[in-house]
Amino acid sequence: MVRISGSMKMSVLAALAALAAFAGGVTGGPEPAAAAETSVRVKDIAQLKGVRSNQLIGYGLVVGLQSTGDNPNNIQFTVQSLMNMLERIGVSIDPATLRQVRAKNVAAVLVTGQLPPFARVGSRIDVTVSSIGDAQSLQGGTLIQTPLTGPDGQVYALAQGPLSIGGFIGGSQGGGGGGTTIQKNHPTVGKVPSGATVEREVPVDLTYADKLQLILHQEDFTTAARLAGAILQSVPGTAAQARDARTVVFEVPEAYRGKIVELYAQIENLQIGQSAIARIVLNERTGTVVVGENVRLSPVAVAHGNLSIQIATELGVSQPAPLSTGQTVITPNASVAATEERTKMLLMDEAVTIDKVVRALNSLGVTPRDLVAILQAMREAGALHAELVMM
Repeated sequence: MVRISGSMKMSVLAALAALAAFAGGVTGGPEPAAAAETSVRVKDIAQLKGVRSNQLIGYGLVVGLQSTGDNPNNIQFTVQSLMNMLERIGVSIDPATLRQVRAKNVAAVLVTGQLPPFARVGSRIDVTVSSIGDAQSLQGGTLIQTPLTGPDGQVYALAQGPLSIGGFIGGSQGGGGGGTTIQKNHPTVGKVPSGATVEREVPVDLTYADKLQLILHQEDFTTAARLAGAILQSVPGTAAQARDARTVVFEVPEAYRGKIVELYAQIENLQIGQSAIARIVLNERTGTVVVGENVRLSPVAVAHGNLSIQIATELGVSQPAPLSTGQTVITPNASVAATEERTKMLLMDEAVTIDKVVRALNSLGVTPRDLVAILQAMREAGALHAELVMM
C-alpha cells in the first residue's frame, strides 16, 4: 500500500486555516484563567557571569586495538604520529621504513573535554575520544598521553587511560568472519572517565568583587524583574537591578565583603516564579512534539483525515495455440483503489492548560508527525498563541 501524504497535508492545512479563521471570530464565553507559574530556585535558572566551563581539545593516539584501527594504506598521518610518539620515548625509526609500517591496532583520535569553573591543579575531568580516521572500532583501546589545549593554545590538562565505548562491533569488520557484522551503539567514539588531570587553572576570583551579575539561562523580562526584587528583599543593604531580559546586577553589601560564597549561597536558593514563554518544540524528523504549559488556544475547529491509494498488479500468462508460431508472454493487470478514512472534525474551545490541548488533539487520533502540520496550521490561522521552534 502506498500512502500519499503531500496533497492530503495541503488539504488539511487549507481546511484548518479556513475553519480556525472562522472559529476565531467567535466572541463571548468565560475569560480564560491565568496560566500557572512554576516556582524555581535561582541556581536552576541563572548563573554568575564569568563562572563557566571552558572547552579543551587535543590530538592523540589510541593503541591496543584488535586490528580495528586506521588502515595504514589510507591514513598516513596515523603512521606519522605513531613514529613521532615512538621517537619521543627514545625509539629511533628510520624514515625510509615509514611506508613499511602496517600497524592496524592504532587509531588517530580527537580528545575533547570541559574544564569546569574553579578546577584546580590535580583535579580529574572526563574526556571524549573520537576517531578521525577510518578505524572500525575503538573497543579495548587505550588513549596514550594527550595534551589538551584551550583557545589560547595553552595546555590545561593531560589525558590518558582505557576507553569505555559502551558497545561493540563483531563479525567480518570486528575480527570475525563469514561476511556478517553485528554492532551495538557507536564503537568509534568513547569516553575516559576521569581520564584527564588538570595541569593549569583558569583564574576566577570573586572574593573582593563589589558587584556581581546573574545571567539567566533563558531571556525573560518578567523573570529578570522578579529575580532583582527577590534579591532586594532577601539581602539587606544591597542594590539590585534588572539590566535587560537576561542580566541582573546587584551590589555586594559591606557585611558580605570577602564572603562572596555565603552571599551567593543565600541568593541561589531563593525561590521565584518563572514566567516562561509559551513555546512548542517540534522535531519533524523524529516526530517529537513538546508543548509548554503556557500554550493557549483561541476557539478553533480542526478536521483531520487520511487518503490511502492501493495499487495492485497481477501477472497473467498469454499462452499461444498449439503448433502456432506465437510466443508465451506475461501480461500485467494493474488495479487501483482509493479509500479515504472518515474525516473527524473537532471544535476546541479556548484552552489555557496543556492538559486540555493534548486531550483535544489526541481525540483526533493524529500521529505526532500529523500533529506537527496541525500545529503549524493553527499558528498560521492565529488560533495558537505560542512560539513554534523547529529542531
